[in-house]
Amino acid sequence: MKLPHLKIGDLDIYPPIVQGGMGIKVSLAKLASAVANCGAVGTISAAIRSDHVRDRKNIAAGAEGDVSEFVDFVREAKRLTTGVIAVNIMVALTSYQQLVEAAVREKVDIIFSGAGIPLNLPKLVEGSPVKIVPIVSSGRVTELLCRTWTRKYNRVPDAIVLEGPMAGGHLGYSFEELKDEASMPKLEDLLAEVLEVTRKYGKEFKKEIPVIAGGGLYDGKDIARIIRLGASGVQLGTRFVCTDECDAADAFKQAYIKAKKDDIIIIRSPVGMPGRALKNEFLEKAKRGEIKFNCAYLCLKTCDPHNSPYCIANALTNAAQGKFEEGFVFVGSNVYRVDKIVPVKELIKELVDEAEAVA
Repeated sequence: MKLPHLKIGDLDIYPPIVQGGMGIKVSLAKLASAVANCGAVGTISAAIRSDHVRDRKNIAAGAEGDVSEFVDFVREAKRLTTGVIAVNIMVALTSYQQLVEAAVREKVDIIFSGAGIPLNLPKLVEGSPVKIVPIVSSGRVTELLCRTWTRKYNRVPDAIVLEGPMAGGHLGYSFEELKDEASMPKLEDLLAEVLEVTRKYGKEFKKEIPVIAGGGLYDGKDIARIIRLGASGVQLGTRFVCTDECDAADAFKQAYIKAKKDDIIIIRSPVGMPGRALKNEFLEKAKRGEIKFNCAYLCLKTCDPHNSPYCIANALTNAAQGKFEEGFVFVGSNVYRVDKIVPVKELIKELVDEAEAVA
């Protein structure tokens, strides 16, 4: 098959691949620009763990430091490429509004937004050409979001990212749904639900709303299959970690390469969501209550320092630097299949060749 172009408004993207935004400090300027230089969408994660926000009652003042560091990464990526640069800004971030406003000022191409439902995102980008793309987990959430946006702002999303339950990191599903693979919702079924909603609102607004599917997609065969089922593009995260250009430490990448299927677990994150990670001694200590919590960042709205077993911002930052005795690694469900580190260009060529070779 010939892969289609992914069209998000006036953006024409080929191959139709979105590199997932991975925090903390896993996907920054180096990775995002390398992906964009191949024609795909390079994404910088705004979850970068700054220690500037000290007072939840005066977020705007403290967020200046967060914004400054974020802007530096965006500018560096844009210096390195003329391709499509996106940012992933989690709704749960304390400085969410300030980061969105900074992304608009820096004229990024796309804002992806999940870890919560970005119901007021259209207001924050009003008058800007930036494309806004919510990350959803179901047709129900898509319907809620589209209904809210159309009633309050008279607009629909420029695209939708559907992130299935086999994705890495924080997941928008219940622990009951994730207890075993047999009980998990299937990405194919979720895609059908979301497409039903996007087609309804797309018809009403006379606008195509492409759906980008992700979570558990690994190779070109997976890409071809999900596109045949109606997706306009795909999002991949895990595959891009083990690239030369990924911004994380080499030890972080080696953890992916050494991972076995039995190492993958679902954890209860301090932010109140389940997440897929690699088991290690740090997580075992956390389970036993042996890690002292120290909230230095006030970075997440949903974090309760009094009841959290550890600081997830610290843990993920340490892991990205290869300090696994003080942190852990989020992974996708297919991490155990990764066996080498390759250049981004080689990876994308492999994925496209595999997908287009499918009869």
